[in-house]
Amino acid sequence: MKARKKSYNMWKFRTATDVKLLDRFVLAVLFIAGVISIILFSEWWFQSKHIVNFTLFVFLSTFFWYGMLRVILIWINYLKISKPPIVPKPKKGLSVAIFTTSAPGEPLSMFQKTFEALNNVSYPHTTYLLDSTEDPTFKKLAESYGVTWLNLANLPGAKAGKVNKALELTNEEFILILDPDHIAFPNFLDQTLGFFEDEKVGFVQVSQGYYNQKASFVAAGAAEQTYSFYGPTQMGLYGYGAAVAIGANCTFRRKALESIGGHAVALAEDLVTSMRIHAAGWKSVYNPVIVSRGIVPEDFGSFAKQQLKWARGVFEVLFVDYPNLFKKFSFWQRFSYGAISFYYFTGVLTLFFILIPPLYFITGAIPANMIFSEFIAKGLPILIIATLIYAYVQKFMVHPETERKFHYKAIILKYALWPIYSLAFFLGILNYKIPYIPTSKKAVVGSITPFARPLIWYNIFFIITSILVFINRKYFVSQSELLFTSTRTWGMIGFSFLAFIFSSLGILAAYEAVKLKQEDPWEKIDVNKIIVNDNHSEKTRA
Repeated sequence: MKARKKSYNMWKFRTATDVKLLDRFVLAVLFIAGVISIILFSEWWFQSKHIVNFTLFVFLSTFFWYGMLRVILIWINYLKISKPPIVPKPKKGLSVAIFTTSAPGEPLSMFQKTFEALNNVSYPHTTYLLDSTEDPTFKKLAESYGVTWLNLANLPGAKAGKVNKALELTNEEFILILDPDHIAFPNFLDQTLGFFEDEKVGFVQVSQGYYNQKASFVAAGAAEQTYSFYGPTQMGLYGYGAAVAIGANCTFRRKALESIGGHAVALAEDLVTSMRIHAAGWKSVYNPVIVSRGIVPEDFGSFAKQQLKWARGVFEVLFVDYPNLFKKFSFWQRFSYGAISFYYFTGVLTLFFILIPPLYFITGAIPANMIFSEFIAKGLPILIIATLIYAYVQKFMVHPETERKFHYKAIILKYALWPIYSLAFFLGILNYKIPYIPTSKKAVVGSITPFARPLIWYNIFFIITSILVFINRKYFVSQSELLFTSTRTWGMIGFSFLAFIFSSLGILAAYEAVKLKQEDPWEKIDVNKIIVNDNHSEKTRA
């Protein structure tokens, strides 16, 4: 078998590598080793000598082992990494619609590139622009490219509301929903429609790729956060019959949408739609191919707004939709949707750990008495195995030449967004609604976003606290108490300093917008240079 040649060309058809028996064996061995290391760590963690304040220890253990449980679920998911062995060639004469939407404030020039690419999609289809801009230039542009323009202004339900109205006005059997910033490849529908030969398939999802990730630190980090999801994670979910639909690049069977009363209207409308379709008994397919590329937010403020919307929507799923649909899911769908619904709980988790040192300095209370060097020694095997698993499954990323790496930018952004995720959680608890706002297609430049303020406040708090602790210990604490509390105090300062470093990096990411130049990334794209023929393409059944 020929080795796969490296290629960094983003405008070329991509498919994830095939899953071999050796891959499953390696992942199974690593999984067993990882579980054993976690069991051994738990035996050390729950020793009675570690408990100082029982209530706080319960909270600490709950949050910490919640994280460990997520790690185990991720590993279990990887055990079933799969991809369709063949991509069935679609029958001729299928009735297909492509829906793309436009909203007030979105740049007209972007749609020109979108329509140009959609006209090159080889399988016969009808493209519809679901327009709510009330700007006649959008109608004129759509019609100049042969796109059917639908005036869907002032409808409730944002994007989903427009999709449902368009479903009433059209009759195609299959509908591809494509975000307007995505540039479709000519073979897009060839990679999805054939799967609908199985009458039980309700939707087919493909990967999402991006083309502006080099525009900024934030753009790179935002893209990095998706690489694993659209590679090994979705492939694992597909292996368990639980691949989920995303807001773009998903082709639906009309009957599946009609069976659940149309596209769900919610902040996380794609996730809710996916859940309802699965609950109604339909199957899903995930084909790990890149047949379009879109854009990610380039500035921290736009990314934070996007994440607030998603996080608030996912918490609504956790509190409302997931419990209501739980009994209708398959066994693994219950776990996968549960894990997805809890994803943004990382914000509250981070907040809890950030508050431990201030709680100690103010009250003297700590949840546990653990020697830090012991913690590192006992936890190191878990970290090593987790790193090995993560490094191994990166081979299943759809474009490994650009996606396979240490995703430190994603880690920094995920930490920097803990205030956003925490806010979304409390808004969900209070059932406070926020509006559906389309993600900005251009960088918002010239100033630091207010979303960075909690990071700045934390760093100021850390500096003041460190100074006060130093003064207190130098002038007001006895020598005996200094010796007794030295390890604990400086351990807390060190723990806080780590958060200070990550907050500082998040602030730098936000500051990038001050000097960032606003550009139209789509202007540089030549849709006629997209390459769809590849010697390493997915096998296709004639």
